[in-house]
Amino acid sequence: MAIENILKKANKAKTALQQLPEKQLKKLLRSLAEAIIKNEAVIIKANQKDLAAKNPDDPKNDRLMLNAQRLKGIAGSIKKVAALPDPTGEVLAARTLPNRLKLKKVSVPLGVVGAIYESRPNVTYDIAALCLRSRNACVLKGSSDAQHTNKISVNIIQKILKEYGLDAATVSLLPPQREVVQEMFTATKYLDVLIPRGSDGLISFVRQNSLVPVIETGAGVCHVYVEKTANLKDAVNISVNAKVSRPSVCNAADAILVDEAIASQFLPQLSEEFEKFKVEIFADATAHKLLKNYPYLQKAKAEDFGREFLSLKCAIKTVKGIDEALDHIAKHSTKHSEAIVSSNKKACDRFVTEVDAAAVYTNASTRFTDGEEFGLGAEIGISTQKLHARGPFALEKLVTEKWIVEGKGHIR
Repeated sequence: MAIENILKKANKAKTALQQLPEKQLKKLLRSLAEAIIKNEAVIIKANQKDLAAKNPDDPKNDRLMLNAQRLKGIAGSIKKVAALPDPTGEVLAARTLPNRLKLKKVSVPLGVVGAIYESRPNVTYDIAALCLRSRNACVLKGSSDAQHTNKISVNIIQKILKEYGLDAATVSLLPPQREVVQEMFTATKYLDVLIPRGSDGLISFVRQNSLVPVIETGAGVCHVYVEKTANLKDAVNISVNAKVSRPSVCNAADAILVDEAIASQFLPQLSEEFEKFKVEIFADATAHKLLKNYPYLQKAKAEDFGREFLSLKCAIKTVKGIDEALDHIAKHSTKHSEAIVSSNKKACDRFVTEVDAAAVYTNASTRFTDGEEFGLGAEIGISTQKLHARGPFALEKLVTEKWIVEGKGHIR
């Protein structure tokens, strides 16, 4: 089937979804959650096929892998999305002009959402559920890495859509070949927005080439700054959690900045915990001397600061104080998530004010930057741009606005 035909069908399918009664839409999503659990074995079998084609030592396999626990989490997330209020039809403003013309601004679906994403097959369910809940049709372009998982997942979604009288094209999957994205870039007649989710390279490529409006979800180069007044136990726990709890995701820490005043106390404690997970450290000259007996130690190069590692690797830099820490973050941050660990309220307040990022933390791990953790349900990704959406890009941002004007024979 030609790509244009798929896009046309998705565009046509959105109308029935937008007219589906709210009660039915919620029920549809709950049925989808139940279908995921019911088809667990089939989904995992397809996922194993995708994993078998990968290098078993690739740390990014964690992003690709689905298991019973993760599928249960996906199903639970979809149920939470079903329970969220309908973001469409909300009256955002209403007034009557002096000429008695009545104005009303309401939230409406975007229309057809195109999504381009890498590896993670859970994104297929996240985007589908969020688009359905916000009454948007969606066209999904996953990568070849997850092609078998994505195909079976969309088959399950489409089966549920048909059960509720909706066109299967409401959630459409495009072929995994890279050439397909070029056609999406010019599909201004059929796609209302295009959302890339994945590496910085993918996001930049889409932004630079698409004629369809783009809502970015950014790569994460995240820092934890351990300020000189930090509680060291908290600082170690936060740094370890931010790095090792799930290193292959965008909210994992890539660099630890530590004040020179406490580096000799903090770094041995941190390295003791990092060693348990075999974290490879890329250290600046001062940190390298303090960590000289650490078994997984490298001398940091300039390019190691500003790298999104997505694995058990971490840069460490010592700084003379908050000024240097803020300068370093401003230079290397991708404006995703940044954290300070400090007992000094003035330092925390300054950090929150001056750091330009979608999420800024005081005395907490960067790993909380997540739609579900923030109580937003599933997410399409973390937006690091400033127009339309910033931070966890979830249900509330999958709408736009429409002015409705009611007159009685008014002319201007």
